Amino acid sequence: MIKVISRMARINRIGILAIILLISVSFADPSTNLSNALVSFCLIAKNFLGLGIMLMILLAGATYAIGQLLGAETRARASVWATAMLTGAIIGAVIYIVTPTIVQAIIGTGGGVTVSC
Repeated sequence: MIKVISRMARINRIGILAIILLISVSFADPSTNLSNALVSFCLIAKNFLGLGIMLMILLAGATYAIGQLLGAETRARASVWATAMLTGAIIGAVIYIVTPTIVQAIIGTGGGVTVSC
């Protein structure tokens, strides 16, 4: 279990966004263009990040609270883990806020597609 968690911690956040973009492109209708795929990416990213942010905050609080009930060494590790989870949630919130702006900048106004996410 600890090996799985340590491997998951090594995954690059940009790689996750690239995977989400590839998934959204694969689910996009083949008759549409890249701007529709980017809008699909924006919607998937916002849905995924909203849930992820909420879970990270809840897990950070639970980890910190459980760590306070245990010994000094475990308490220190739990604080570090909770801080890391909270930092991840904050980074996710920034991505959540910035994604529509970036997608709109990539699409531009000439494509006739508006970002509605």
